Amino acid sequence: QEQLVESGGGLVQAGGSLRLSCAASGLTFSNIDMGWFRQAPGKEREFVAYINWRGDSTYYADSVKGRFTISRDNAKNTVYLQMHSLKPEDTAVYYCACKARVGPTMVPSQYDYWGQGTPVTVSS
Repeated sequence: QEQLVESGGGLVQAGGSLRLSCAASGLTFSNIDMGWFRQAPGKEREFVAYINWRGDSTYYADSVKGRFTISRDNAKNTVYLQMHSLKPEDTAVYYCACKARVGPTMVPSQYDYWGQGTPVTVSS
């Protein structure tokens, strides 16, 4: 059974850092692209970062560029989101998702499987 499980969320002060992890199972992890999305209360789910199956191509939302880094370890079936210089507006539930390796996309509906999400709260 395909499964993605996020971890690492929590409460952090503005300017702080967090690292999110997403462990995959039931998937050929080295053959899929991964993405991170987030959804704040009352808002639509939005793209945060993308990494291709090999880990050599990444894309970021403008709002997180230079502060967040997506990476993956195919030997551990895990994708990471390192977040630095966090701001209150980064507060959201963060989700990882996967899709076939057909190229980068920021569109949530083009991802096939989703995790349950991990909450991140940034206090001012």
